[in-house]
Amino acid sequence: MRAVICKELGPLENLSVEEVPSAPLLSGHVRLRVLASGVNYVDGLLIQGKYQIKPPTPFIPGMEVVGEVVECFEDVSSALMGKRVLANVGFGGFATEAVVRADRVITIPDTLTTGQAASFLQSYLTGWFALTRRAHMSVQSSGKEQWMLVLGAGGGVGLAAVDIGVALGLKVIAAASSEDKRELARARGAVAVIDSANEDVKERAKEISGGGVDILYDPVGGTLGETCLRALGEDGQYLVIGFVGGIPQLPANQVLLRNRRVIGVDWGAWAGRNPEGNAQLLEEVLAKIAAKQLSPVEPQVYLLSEAAKALADLEQRRVAGKVVLVADEAK
Repeated sequence: MRAVICKELGPLENLSVEEVPSAPLLSGHVRLRVLASGVNYVDGLLIQGKYQIKPPTPFIPGMEVVGEVVECFEDVSSALMGKRVLANVGFGGFATEAVVRADRVITIPDTLTTGQAASFLQSYLTGWFALTRRAHMSVQSSGKEQWMLVLGAGGGVGLAAVDIGVALGLKVIAAASSEDKRELARARGAVAVIDSANEDVKERAKEISGGGVDILYDPVGGTLGETCLRALGEDGQYLVIGFVGGIPQLPANQVLLRNRRVIGVDWGAWAGRNPEGNAQLLEEVLAKIAAKQLSPVEPQVYLLSEAAKALADLEQRRVAGKVVLVADEAK
């Protein structure tokens, strides 16, 4: 099989694509012909040694894959043969094959394309976990408007938050740096957009929401996150999702004022400790997708041999939406 290899933690351009032996098929496992591999911002951090987890090298990056089941171990039902399934493999996704536990694969509903299925998992489960488990939001029935400001709303994580927020009945303000990214957010129901490259996001969000937002969804961090803390109204919740722009220095006095709350969101670690809870989370998201209440974006497609470029484009925010890798012969 062909796979992207990270031989040592460091620059993305050091990645190589090589022929490697197929992994052995283990008891209780199936072999997938990988149709698409989801690419996430965190993959680039792991490869460069910038993440809190430092995987031993060499390793094959990639967490999310969609594949066709082409082989089952003798203790696995052959009914899975030929099925199009989704799997979270941890590592090893940037390859033409993957061997995964049969009880961990998920048959993909017809409402999802292969590209959507390979790229929604991390961003949508993060967003659903953040808003329903950490912020305890639900579909609004009281008639009181609830406003959410999403930073980095044109990236995969932010765009999923826009989609989820709308499905939960929130009025979503999407801040993004380019018109194509803002248009993606509008298409998923954002009631207003802010040009984060040229406008004062904090002041515009306060103006649009009539004084302050109820939730700040922040996968960006940096000075933008620090400034936008002040866009929260009374009892507002700041959801800390990530630090694409650096770790913000949040002033404690601004947390105290107006009884604001800062809430950490680490879906990945929680999912690892709570597999049953995460399965329920995924079931809820898939049900919303099946009901057409959520609509993951169709991703941009790169070849496996273009993995370094795909990761760099994500890191430099040159991509609107999501990214997948496919085998060179598949494109």
